[in-house]
This record gives sequence, C-alpha cells and structure tokens, in this order.
Amino acid sequence: MNRAWAVFKAHPYISNVLGYTTLFASADLIQQRVLGGKHAAGSASEDPAGINWGQTARVATVGFCFHANFNYHWLRWLERMLPGGGVKAVTGKVVVDQLIAAPLTISAFYIGLSLLENKDDPLEDWRQKFWTSYKTGVVFWSIMQAVNFALVPPVARTVFLGGIALVFTIFLCHLRQQSGHKPE
Repeated sequence: MNRAWAVFKAHPYISNVLGYTTLFASADLIQQRVLGGKHAAGSASEDPAGINWGQTARVATVGFCFHANFNYHWLRWLERMLPGGGVKAVTGKVVVDQLIAAPLTISAFYIGLSLLENKDDPLEDWRQKFWTSYKTGVVFWSIMQAVNFALVPPVARTVFLGGIALVFTIFLCHLRQQSGHKPE
C-alpha cells in the first residue's frame, strides 16, 4: 500500500486521470448490469451478457477527455483560490463548485455522449435531463464536496471525487437511458 501511495504522489495527474476514467466506465457497467440500462436491441457492441461495450467506451471517453482532466485542474484552482479546510473556505468552495463546475460537467456528460453517438440533436438529452440532474447534484455534491474539501488531502481529491462520481455517474447513466423521462 505504501508503494502504491508513493507512485500516486509521484504522478498525481496520471494517477488521478486514469483512476477517474476507470471509475466513469465502471459506473456505466454497473448501471447496465444492476439497473438494467436500456440500449438498442441487437447493438453490434452488445455482448451475450447484455453489456453494450460501445456505450461504456463512450462514457469512458467523455470521462477521460473532459471530466477527469477538468476535475483535476478545477480542484487545484479551487484550492489556490480558496485555500484551507475551515468552514468559510469549504463553504466557498462548495458554492463556487455548484455554480460553475456542476453545470459544466453535467452539460459535458449529456452533450458529449450525444456527440459521440452522432445524434441529430446533441442537445436533446441535455434539455430533457439537465435540471433533474442539476437539482439532484446540488444536494448530493454539496455534501460530498464538503467532505472532500474538509477531510481529504489535496493530492487525493480527484480520486476521492472519482469514487463519489461513480455513484453520481451511475445516476446520470441511468437517467440518460430513461427515454420516457420528461423535462420538469
């Protein structure tokens, strides 16, 4: 364990991005297996176990290309702008995170996946599901980010965030697969 932690500390960017991307792909797999994600019948990417590997690859791609990199740099910037783990600093970080990062990351998820799927209207999922995702995220992420900023050392924040994002990304993947979901 000490050796793994030493490697992690020596290469935080690579460790955080790869770990976060793996967790994003895992969230989609969990959503498909446990929550019974819907996808096109007879999909060329679907295996006999019902896993749509193409979908998982797209979720991992969005996770790698945007979310992992954004969160790594975003958390570093937040720490520089609002250093420390006191109540005032943590509250400031959570508020700024929810006002700036949350809408960006949710939008990147829905729009990025729609673009990778070559949808005719890449904003359709975003228009239908953004507000439900954002409102749920404000409650979930405010609590999780408060824990993250108050208790987790800066070097491990992106990986901690990735673990928490696993749960929220399962929710996003599941919500995205709900074709009958109507905007509020």
